[in-house]
Amino acid sequence: AASAVPGYSPGFKKPPALLRLKRKRLRRSEPAATADPSCGAAPRAPSAPARRNPFSSLDNAPRAAGAPQPRERARRPLPPAGGSPSAAPFWQLLEPVCEDKPARRAEPSERTDLLALTDDLRLPVVVPEVPSSPRHEFPADWSIKTRLLFMSSQPFTWAEHLKAQEEAQGFAQHCRATETNLPQSVQEPKLSTELRCAFQQSLVYWLHPSLPWLQLFPRIGADRKIAGKASPWSQDEALQQVLMSDWSVSFTSLYNLLKAKLCPYFYVCTYQFTVLFRAAGLAGSDVITAVISPTTRGLREAMRNEGIDFSLPLVEEGRNRNQKNSEVNLETQVANNSLEEGNNSVEGGEEPAPSDDDDESFSWLEEMGVQDKVKKPDAISIKLRKEKHEVQMDHKPESLALVKGTNTFTLLNFLINCKSLVAVAGPQAGLPPTLLSPVAFRGGTMQTLKARSINAKARVHLAYEDVFSLEIVGPVMPHSLHSLTMLLRSAQRGAFSAVVYTHEPTAVFNTKLDSASPALNTEAICKDLPACGLHPKTLDQLSQCSTLGKSSIRFLEMKDYAYTWKS
Repeated sequence: AASAVPGYSPGFKKPPALLRLKRKRLRRSEPAATADPSCGAAPRAPSAPARRNPFSSLDNAPRAAGAPQPRERARRPLPPAGGSPSAAPFWQLLEPVCEDKPARRAEPSERTDLLALTDDLRLPVVVPEVPSSPRHEFPADWSIKTRLLFMSSQPFTWAEHLKAQEEAQGFAQHCRATETNLPQSVQEPKLSTELRCAFQQSLVYWLHPSLPWLQLFPRIGADRKIAGKASPWSQDEALQQVLMSDWSVSFTSLYNLLKAKLCPYFYVCTYQFTVLFRAAGLAGSDVITAVISPTTRGLREAMRNEGIDFSLPLVEEGRNRNQKNSEVNLETQVANNSLEEGNNSVEGGEEPAPSDDDDESFSWLEEMGVQDKVKKPDAISIKLRKEKHEVQMDHKPESLALVKGTNTFTLLNFLINCKSLVAVAGPQAGLPPTLLSPVAFRGGTMQTLKARSINAKARVHLAYEDVFSLEIVGPVMPHSLHSLTMLLRSAQRGAFSAVVYTHEPTAVFNTKLDSASPALNTEAICKDLPACGLHPKTLDQLSQCSTLGKSSIRFLEMKDYAYTWKS
């Protein structure tokens, strides 16, 4: 036992006395260390038993005499042959210790990890449905961005300190939907008034409601940012009705503009979900579409009760994929072994759906005569069991709901009259959803994205180089991202990169819809959509079918006027 070891002191009695005794023993052991040069450490005198440090951990087994500590064994220099350690020169004793330090520095640090991460971001990544080879255009990204960080070797001085006349001209160009076509490369970007006005034009968006002291985007998970701010409507029902009435007028105005193809798309951002309305001809569809994400079983059930016909594209896609896999597995099992066919088919396919006839499910209880002694599940439990898969996907990207055609008008009325659209408690109580649009609408307020340029130095190959960056903050919609990249293409001479920060609940809006007939789609775009206020190149990009799936663009780079991206 540890208590039988001489010198054991479990109670740590009188530590100062023990330390003084230890110093005396060390002095007595010095002659013994000089007499025995073969030992790397000075052994203790026989009369002094090994005593453990009373301030160490409670593993109270003292070390054997002469056994060095782990750190001492690594740091202690070897004595020279035929001599004692004290006979060696002082610089020889220090040299091994100094040699250990570079080895410690060679370990990977947080700085090297960050540099490696930066290098990884610059490399294109192979994504199944996204081409990794350079292209002259990147795919449409329907998610809302919260921040853009453009980087380039050329300065962004042309985006700084716009003159009052240039700012006013940019607002006028936006309101009049003026088309700006810049040359491939602008020689003096800082002196180009056309470039600076177009930059101001690309930063404009429209918002409702407008409450300057509140951040109205994003709304999902924004309780912490809104908490503590003045909200006089939260306890005033009359004021809430006024706000919702005004919001309904703006919402209806946007839908009418969308139907007339004078507005390409707009977003409805609630505290629980986001809705994207798109005009006919965009995203490869020849009818008006609306996508909602994330949804819950309660919301989907309420939409069904209102007669809204909708689909769940990602659920249907997974179901078709599982069905194909089960068919392949079934063919393989029949060829291999008929005995394992039933077992493997259940494992490879979907979980069997519950029986529709619940009375027959419990008929065996009646046959045994115990139907009265066993409690049957109620109707609610049976319904939940049937909808287990539907409940499991709530609040997930797979819960994306797609509404098409005339059902979008029914969805409009449903959202206006839906009581759960507005929070009844918490910091967002009584606050109407946020409407975001690229064009003006009734009750909308003109807003601009915040832009600032930053100059810094980055370490590249053991040297520091100037890196110029341009930061854009705010609800960056798809048309703004494309417009800004077109400007940077000319101003930065076809070489820049961008780190893109996405509002995650909207990334699933890039899900591919049922493609319409190409002839109908092209005809609709050429006939009406050019009047929606977007640049023709931006409109052409947004009219293409989305290829990003449930993901969004995270990194975008242009080299020699060609794009590569990472999603």
